[in-house]
Amino acid sequence: MSSHPQPSAASKALVSRCRKLLMKKYRDREGLFIAEGLRTVEELLRQMPDIGYLEALLVEPALVDGLVARFPTVKDKVFLLSAGDFSSLSGTKTSQGVIGVFRKPARPWVPGSGDGRSLVVALDDIQDPGNVGTILRTAAWFGAEGILCSKGTADVFNPKAVRSSAGSIYSTGILDCQDLAGQLRLLQEKGYRVVSASLGGTDLRAVSNWPDQLVLVIGNEANGVSPEVEALSDSLLVIPRLSPDERVESLNAAVSAAVFLTRITLQDQPAASMG
Repeated sequence: MSSHPQPSAASKALVSRCRKLLMKKYRDREGLFIAEGLRTVEELLRQMPDIGYLEALLVEPALVDGLVARFPTVKDKVFLLSAGDFSSLSGTKTSQGVIGVFRKPARPWVPGSGDGRSLVVALDDIQDPGNVGTILRTAAWFGAEGILCSKGTADVFNPKAVRSSAGSIYSTGILDCQDLAGQLRLLQEKGYRVVSASLGGTDLRAVSNWPDQLVLVIGNEANGVSPEVEALSDSLLVIPRLSPDERVESLNAAVSAAVFLTRITLQDQPAASMG
């Protein structure tokens, strides 16, 4: 038997509110986003600054006890959801039984406000929310200060992006830029160097020393970095294709970001010996 009182069923109003959060305009207006799946929700629960960032947890009955046991402070924000309602809110073919409603980070991130080393990732019209979320997760792993998102970049708080970020939304700064080129120029005035990934760039292996303050720009999946951003960039770099098969035209945007971040952050780090 359950050791906790059974939560109330989610009201129609709550379900309707969550359904609206599938659309960006409502996420922006409410300052909320939804996260689906046990792993993603648990990571967000661990990383959120305090319980006030959790609006509600919609959970199937079988998962309630385990979730409340791991996160006792959420018990008053848990609501039961029917299979039909899960299906209407789920972004996957098979519902994972948990949907969280969270508040967006309260403090606006100001890039370049710290001292010393700083790495920023800029997304220039990345269209796929899965790529956006994966790049956010990768940037957080490699210690980036934050990410800049151009006006045409998919919303970081899109449910698919949230799922791909694996709970990293509270781990690094996020700034939406109506004018990405203008923001990059401001950072250049603060001493940042802007490096853009470009198929027409120089082999990134030629770089032996990376600047302490750096913005890495990853461009659109089909068209790359925009002409305006390319023109202001201090360097254009490419990941060399080592395969002789020219049918392999390019790398996925998130993979490119991971390769660049590995090179930038680990190049000067001592390697552990094997054996």
